[in-house]
Amino acid sequence: MRIAVMGAGSTGGYFGGMLARGGNDVALIARGEHLKTIRSNGLRVVRDDEEFTVQCLATDEPSEVAPVDLALLCVKTYQSAVAVPMMKPLVGPDTTVLCLQNGVDSYETAAAILGDTAVLPGAAFIEAGMPGPGVIRQTGSLVRIILGETNGSETDRCRIIRDVFAEAGVPAEVVPDIRAGLWGKFLFISTMAGVTSMARATLAELMPQPHWRRVVLSCLAEIDAVGRANGVNLTKDIVGDTVSYIEDHLADLQASMHTDLLAGRPLELEALNGSVVRAGDTAGVPTPINDVIYAMLKALENGAK
Repeated sequence: MRIAVMGAGSTGGYFGGMLARGGNDVALIARGEHLKTIRSNGLRVVRDDEEFTVQCLATDEPSEVAPVDLALLCVKTYQSAVAVPMMKPLVGPDTTVLCLQNGVDSYETAAAILGDTAVLPGAAFIEAGMPGPGVIRQTGSLVRIILGETNGSETDRCRIIRDVFAEAGVPAEVVPDIRAGLWGKFLFISTMAGVTSMARATLAELMPQPHWRRVVLSCLAEIDAVGRANGVNLTKDIVGDTVSYIEDHLADLQASMHTDLLAGRPLELEALNGSVVRAGDTAGVPTPINDVIYAMLKALENGAK
């Protein structure tokens, strides 16, 4: 399959690397030193039990890539206004754009520009980072893709994309209720990103402290209530299951928004905790934890001055 990855950073780079190793024709859209290193040395992917390097077309100009079968949208949400219009040369009449961005409605932004029929909502579950240009480091046992049509149907394109990921060693699942799937990840990511950024500490540092553990649990419960009030069919045990996951994987959990904050980079605040606040307003559900997170981080949203 011909695949382009828009935003070949930690998440996009990992999936692009795995798909390329799996025999697909992959083009990586990147920039800066990361792009230069990929062009000269290839993309190196380091996992807990292996590492490998792939050689792919790498560019910062999507116009250099012809329309593809599958385009992965992996840029940070605050980059969408610039990055999504740049994807137009990648999209032909049979192209699927799989949105793997954070947030519960990020795919709608892409659909408004690239077309409703082209864009497919999805979510990536992965712990990955970039220890240096041209290098992706993936840790922990959880790597998973979910995707699905907004009308709940299991289409041929969903099955084909699922199988392409699976054949490349990436577990993938077509879910009948993608909205609930997105909110399930959103509940976890928004809590981890918001609380750790507010506290300037990781969940591994915070969860053993009773006062911070209470904040984490309250944030999870708050987002759960907001989702249900907005008609999202979240599973009954979503909060408890998320807490269990956090406790079982503490050593591997690092929110990218926390990393970005410490590095002085822009934050995905609007797509995460800002979305919780707005969805709470829509449903008439108070969001005191997310109100505080949002207020404390708002001045840093565009990065360090």
